[in-house]
Amino acid sequence: MNETIEIRLTQEELEIFKRIIQKSILTRISKIGARGGVVALSGGIDSSLVTVLAHEVIGDDLVAIIMPEEGVSPENDIKDALNLVKSRGIRYRYIKINDAVRWFSSLLPSRDLSDFSTRLTIANVKPRIRMIINYMFANLENKIVLGTSNKTELLLGYGTKFGDMAADIYPIGDLYKTQVWQLAEYIGIPTEIIRKKPSAGLWKGQTDEEELGHTYYEIDRVLFALVELELSVRETAELLSLSLESVEDIYRRIIRSEHKRKPPTITRLSKMCLDKDWRYPVERY
Repeated sequence: MNETIEIRLTQEELEIFKRIIQKSILTRISKIGARGGVVALSGGIDSSLVTVLAHEVIGDDLVAIIMPEEGVSPENDIKDALNLVKSRGIRYRYIKINDAVRWFSSLLPSRDLSDFSTRLTIANVKPRIRMIINYMFANLENKIVLGTSNKTELLLGYGTKFGDMAADIYPIGDLYKTQVWQLAEYIGIPTEIIRKKPSAGLWKGQTDEEELGHTYYEIDRVLFALVELELSVRETAELLSLSLESVEDIYRRIIRSEHKRKPPTITRLSKMCLDKDWRYPVERY
């Protein structure tokens, strides 16, 4: 691959980005009068990074919620999540979601788990169950939900709508996956977490890169060329010495997942809505 695109961060940038992320968490909490935050901690690199960054600035006002599906969630993820919270003195709750998954699965008309649509439906139920638990405890303690999606996942729509993508703030939402690895190493996330294969834990043996059909190294450089440099699909393929088909696949994922990055469409009826210059107020913080 051509090395003309380099998105690795310098040491100075890593420190600056760390401070910006932590300041954004504090600002969001303060602005809405919350008392800290909750984060779904899977034991993967994204949630571990958000957990540690948040804990450094809000301490005991952070609650990490570990929600494995025993028998499906990798054992090393559960172990890493527990080791992280215990070693750093982070408040946490451990809640198995197996019973909830079974209950929702029992509602399906077809129980043939080999059927792809059935398996995908059940897979998407799991992050929505975790979302409900996140917001249940956030409401209980007047906290905000800290999302763990990174920029790569958000651009690809690689997440479940109203599931793991449901949050009050995306602290690492402007970091590409390869930059997440960098920042995680910089702040001292355990090596065993950094080096493991990324997985959403949707089904046993599932890995992100296998499901996406590309490595994160490849995806991030394509996304950078398409989004930051605003190059065309053909220009990106030529710049990175990739096949046109590979770049087109990633581009199509961005287009198809646009609905996940936007609020629900409003059917415009009122005069105000018909005014082309009218916009909903955008919150800035």
